[in-house]
Amino acid sequence: MEEIDKDKLPRHIAIIMDGNGRWAKKKLLNRISGHVKGVDAVREVVTACRELGIKVLTLYAFSVENWRRPKDEVSALMKLLKEYLIKEGEEMLQNNIRLCAIGRVEDLPHDVQNTLQETMKKTEQCDGMILNLALSYGGRSEILHAAQGLLSDFQKGKIKPEEITLQRFSQYLWTRGIPDPDLLIRTSGEFRISNFLLWQIAYTELYVTDTLWPDFDRRELSKAIADYQSRERRFGLTSEQLNGREE
Repeated sequence: MEEIDKDKLPRHIAIIMDGNGRWAKKKLLNRISGHVKGVDAVREVVTACRELGIKVLTLYAFSVENWRRPKDEVSALMKLLKEYLIKEGEEMLQNNIRLCAIGRVEDLPHDVQNTLQETMKKTEQCDGMILNLALSYGGRSEILHAAQGLLSDFQKGKIKPEEITLQRFSQYLWTRGIPDPDLLIRTSGEFRISNFLLWQIAYTELYVTDTLWPDFDRRELSKAIADYQSRERRFGLTSEQLNGREE
């Protein structure tokens, strides 16, 4: 396992969980079997993040584009989501994990929506870690939703043009109140963002691994965090400015 500096942990880790289908294909299984195995990886990574002291973990669980997948696969994913929420709800409560969700959750089947709301309500007082599920989520949809909310408040006279700042705009996003990700992990070796947290990852460190999501475990998580800790995050400044050496 990679050595990790507990004093330099990312506050917020976001993960694009990719590769369930390819994992299943490699093992001559159907795609749904890959998703089932992927849930096991979710459990392990959530546990590892809690034990490490990560404050926020955002998982790209279901995108707006995923609705276009075959109906049987979508149904299976919704069933797995509901089962996960039911099984893990009490575990989250015991481990002081607050469940949140971002995205067009109103698109989810009603029974899944109800279970999601119940679990979020049950864990709303937990403050050890936030598990943030991106469900029926799309980065462009989020930015559009924020712009519509801002325009509505402008028309109501609640905000003036000169009051619109980056910070003010961020309050209209689904992620309001949650810090931007420090580290974005993508599994399965694909080098693309896939419409995920487009506004929030402006200065996020990106880490891509060839490991397929069902095989992603705490050892792989440690590798990603160790790689993150080896980087210098300058946020547009020079190394000398960060180290106080610029004259």
